[in-house]
Amino acid sequence: MRATTIHAPYDMRVEDVPEPIAQLPTDAVVRVLRACICGSDLWAYRGEAARQPGQRIGHEFLGIVEETGSEVTGVRRGDLVVAPFMWSDGVCDYCREGLTTSCEHGGFWGSVGYDGGQGEAVRVPFADGTLVQLPKEAASDDHLLSALLTLSDVMGTGHHAAFGAGARKGATVAVVGDGAVGLCAVLAAKRLGAERIIALGRHQVRTDIARRFGATDVVAERGDAAVEAVRELTRGQGAHCVVEAVGTEQSMKTAVNITRDGGAIGFVGVPHGSGTGLDLGVMFDRNIALRGGVAPVRAYIPELLPDVLDGTIDPSPVFDMTVGMEGVPDGYKAMDERTALKVLVTN
Repeated sequence: MRATTIHAPYDMRVEDVPEPIAQLPTDAVVRVLRACICGSDLWAYRGEAARQPGQRIGHEFLGIVEETGSEVTGVRRGDLVVAPFMWSDGVCDYCREGLTTSCEHGGFWGSVGYDGGQGEAVRVPFADGTLVQLPKEAASDDHLLSALLTLSDVMGTGHHAAFGAGARKGATVAVVGDGAVGLCAVLAAKRLGAERIIALGRHQVRTDIARRFGATDVVAERGDAAVEAVRELTRGQGAHCVVEAVGTEQSMKTAVNITRDGGAIGFVGVPHGSGTGLDLGVMFDRNIALRGGVAPVRAYIPELLPDVLDGTIDPSPVFDMTVGMEGVPDGYKAMDERTALKVLVTN
């Protein structure tokens, strides 16, 4: 089969690799219909996250079950399924508590020795704990497939951020970051009932999507100017709920400084850089809570899926470029150069 591999910074290749098979009784093999490129994949692409030459990549996909191990009972051949960005056994203490990202037997797609989502097929460990069945008729609906694909990561991660920040009916939410996760956090905050949603971003194409998703205000400034702008919009108080969806020191400082006393920050931007941007003394004095981290999207899919299926939420506009499997390297280049927000990969 064909699959995307990374060999060095900026060196992505689509190569022939062995077809996956169910190696263990708990495995399934999924033939990929839709995958995508994540902003976090760019850290490997740029050489800021170590990868072995030839390692697989990609962690967002949905497709058709092609084979199952003897102990798999939750899905069967021919089922349309979506996979969260980590596999999990579904039965350990952490999984039962909803923290599937801490599963005692879990792992990431594209880890050494495992398939990545940006390929024609994937061996899925712990299929019963990992895969979520979708309506079969969705397989013939391109638009719906795109919306459903976001449940593998960005929509669930945006929800994790908004939920962690305490988004609720009547609240004011501010979202730092105009990438796909930040935009999905806007959509999630709207779904959770936020009355006012302030999107911080400088790229009009993206902030236009934020408005479409429910943002009531857009702040294009950065740093101190952004803090001043948000406080001006909130009678000097700041937002009850703040999403940090970037992961830099500056973005976290901005998030802290635009949070209302007694408010909360939901952080899902993968931290990178020399510092954290956190001053615990400031957070202590102002009673600011910090929640978030790696999103346990497997736990959120059952909650979000019905709203995607009935059109209550439609995250599909985050995809603004589509490539076939052979075009994946071009998709990375486009996202790295910010000429694409999020690239959809079709098989």
